[in-house]
Amino acid sequence: MLKNGIEIINIKQTRLKESLLENPGFGSIFSDHMFSSVYENGKWTEPKVMPFGDISVSPALTSLHYGQAIFEGLKAFYTKDGMINIFRPDKYHERMNRSARRLCIPDMSYDLFINGLKELISLDRDWIPKKKGFSLYIRPFIFATDNFLGVRVSDTYRFFVITSPVGAYYKEGINPVRLMTSGEYVRAVRGGLGSAKTPANYAASLLPAEIAKKKGFTQVLWLDAVERKYIEEVGTMNIFFLINDEVITPSLEGSVLAGVTRDSVIHLAKNWGMKVTERKISIEEVFETAKDGSLKEVFGTGTAAVISPVGEIEHNGDRIIINNSKIGQFSQKLYDTISGIQYGEKKDEFGWIYTI
Repeated sequence: MLKNGIEIINIKQTRLKESLLENPGFGSIFSDHMFSSVYENGKWTEPKVMPFGDISVSPALTSLHYGQAIFEGLKAFYTKDGMINIFRPDKYHERMNRSARRLCIPDMSYDLFINGLKELISLDRDWIPKKKGFSLYIRPFIFATDNFLGVRVSDTYRFFVITSPVGAYYKEGINPVRLMTSGEYVRAVRGGLGSAKTPANYAASLLPAEIAKKKGFTQVLWLDAVERKYIEEVGTMNIFFLINDEVITPSLEGSVLAGVTRDSVIHLAKNWGMKVTERKISIEEVFETAKDGSLKEVFGTGTAAVISPVGEIEHNGDRIIINNSKIGQFSQKLYDTISGIQYGEKKDEFGWIYTI
């Protein structure tokens, strides 16, 4: 069967059980189907929705050896009136193509991207949890598929989209998380891969994140790789600071991922008449404002967690507690507004929702 130029191959029998959606965790359960397209001879071809399953690759697959791969992450939400909302798919597609260009991967048209998502999610709509706070996580990814040993740009690629019903990303949920700075480790430098959503970015963060977890912290707060003093982002989130009545977030200077939720928060805060500043902010400034009482809230933003308040930060053995380790009013308002738009409970004034 063909729909929107996409071949649809249905699974013979669903794997879905109601119990799977009651407490799905994050990213370990996968729905019945996946979307696929092949890039060869200068164009994306063979778009199809097919049963989810293993794929066969050669041991000489170039992306296994040289890391020419990118990925994205966005979500679909089940609304109270039975519709499916995808949050800002155009922005995720835009970022995917920016990452692709940095990794010498060919762009993909928005039509192919959104039609693939639409047909895949329509087919697997029963996999979307109906409980508030739960959603269907969507993982598009592209990897090089030439088979060779030698550093060069691949001529062929494979694009997949897989989906997974999910709950909260952090075990803390909307409760404040604990962060520690990155110490001797660095994640990215300007001109490197920090602004691209590519596996190498995340591989660099694994060891420091494990060290942080063993010390009882949720994640790493990354400092810049040159001066080791300016805050960049958290391992899986962008970061914001509410100092007095000003919303401050590290500027995008080539080593920080341009988060879609980050962009949404900036847009909302400005729309509410707040002062929003994108600039360098040092860890020393954060500690000083915590001590003089002007630091009101700290929170992370990301697709997985949406808004994640920060209750504690440790740096070089010194610690600060933010807002008595409780979620702040501004963080709560942001979470309620964004999630309300996502679940169709609040009016979408900004054209952020794509509805199926």
